Amino acid sequence: MRVASDFEPAWWLPGGNLQTLYPFLFRRPAVPELRRERLELPDGDFVDIDWNEQAAGPLTLLLHGLEGSIGSHYVRGLLNSLAGCGLRTALLYFRGCSGEPNRLARSYHSGDTGDLDVVVRHIRSRCGDTPLFVVGVSLGGNVILKWLGENAQQNLVAKAVAVSVPFELNAAAARLQRGFSRFYQWFLLRKLQRSARRKAERQQLPIAVRDLARLDTFRKFDDRVTAPLHGFAGVDDYYLKSSSRPFMRHIHTPTLVLQAADDPFMTAAVIPAQDELGPGVRLEVSRSGGHVGFVSGRWPWQPRYWMDERICRFLTGP
Repeated sequence: MRVASDFEPAWWLPGGNLQTLYPFLFRRPAVPELRRERLELPDGDFVDIDWNEQAAGPLTLLLHGLEGSIGSHYVRGLLNSLAGCGLRTALLYFRGCSGEPNRLARSYHSGDTGDLDVVVRHIRSRCGDTPLFVVGVSLGGNVILKWLGENAQQNLVAKAVAVSVPFELNAAAARLQRGFSRFYQWFLLRKLQRSARRKAERQQLPIAVRDLARLDTFRKFDDRVTAPLHGFAGVDDYYLKSSSRPFMRHIHTPTLVLQAADDPFMTAAVIPAQDELGPGVRLEVSRSGGHVGFVSGRWPWQPRYWMDERICRFLTGP
């Protein structure tokens, strides 16, 4: 079901860029007390999971966005907000994002659902009859939607949420080459290049370290680094096979998707239509909200982070 969102953006944050930048610059949630677990993967690599066990209710697995971590404002915000509404939380770090490079040359990517599947089954085997939810932001949301579409009849996860999803990776990469969105591309590419240089000190990459700086668009980086490292024929093969949009028609799990029409990481044209959604999907589209923004509130000194509130209502509701 595709419906209009009831989100009302703050009058003092008009437009997608301000909605995106305000929480990035000014939201400073406290870091909760976390317990780290290292999970060994079947291919000899590992992922780290940070557990926030302040609450005793159902468990929520949180997936961050591209190069995200506990340092990301939305991660800390959600960890605190979910605990506040009675949910235990486990933050899954994609390979190489927990502060320590992963062991293998390969890393993670927008369509990599294999690690999520291993982690979900690992958690499910430990938490008995406790309901398990999954929440993914940006790249993490794309991974969740693709996994749900690939596993239409799964009964491991009770509910799911995806926020600010790049439904079509090719279109998202193109959008980030235009206008002010080039700032976001520059910022994220610097982080990707830094991670690649650090990894190159330990493993051989398909590109020389000195050439990484020349990869000044996502398309170039994904063609020279992401695609060959993960077995794709090239950037177009990677984008085609990893985009979540074609998988959404197969989703039966109750799934909330929060998307803003003015998200500067993509265009409104990539947001799926009603006939592209599976029976479990509720896609709420707001006219504004930016990318992982969704800031409301009457005054700048009293912002409300509506995204967190909406996720809690969905997960704790009937």
